Amino acid sequence: MKILVIEDEAKTVQLIKQGLEEQQWEVDVAYDGLIGLQLATRSQYSIIISDIILPGISGLELCRQLRAKGIVSPILLLTALGTTDDKIVGLDAGADDYLVKPFEFRELMARIRALTRRNFGSIQTANNLKIADLEMDLDAKTVMRGGKEISLTAKEFLLLEYFIRHQGRVISKVELAEKIWDVTFDTGTNVIEVYVNFLRKKIDKDFEVKLLHTQIGMGYVMKVTA
Repeated sequence: MKILVIEDEAKTVQLIKQGLEEQQWEVDVAYDGLIGLQLATRSQYSIIISDIILPGISGLELCRQLRAKGIVSPILLLTALGTTDDKIVGLDAGADDYLVKPFEFRELMARIRALTRRNFGSIQTANNLKIADLEMDLDAKTVMRGGKEISLTAKEFLLLEYFIRHQGRVISKVELAEKIWDVTFDTGTNVIEVYVNFLRKKIDKDFEVKLLHTQIGMGYVMKVTA
């Protein structure tokens, strides 16, 4: 598996690169946002890790440009800025997850495992999923609704896949944290709520029939409701 690290702090790069290579990952490094953008558009990576504050272009602008180019590789942002507003800005730019410095390498690995996970254990393994007029092609990594293509980030794609595979069942935030993020749910964060709202806007906003619903105090459910 191949990973791209975009970071201008030499010590952080050394920590990440050494640790990932010990896990048998192939690692490319860029110390500049523009170089990182070039590498990310020329090669296919299982995951991209990027600092936000970079020479050349910022990690946020990097995310925007990669998504605009149709690159769906999961993006994990590293930053010293850890407020909820900072995280929302990063997610809105197209990132899939957000890790605040300083961090332990085992936490980084947990985030990487969550972002690269495509297998949900005993769940069915059909390559095409459907609910109402919404269809997912798991091989081509595309989503269509009513004949219109919907662009999702890698994390949004995973989230939608999980909802469709479990349609009709109320799914708690705790379950989503464990299955999609590979972490214990933190009641002090609203990251899951933010992601669900992003996904809902993309798949439901322009359509009369709504699919993703909030069950207050319990979680979320995907079902067909006018």
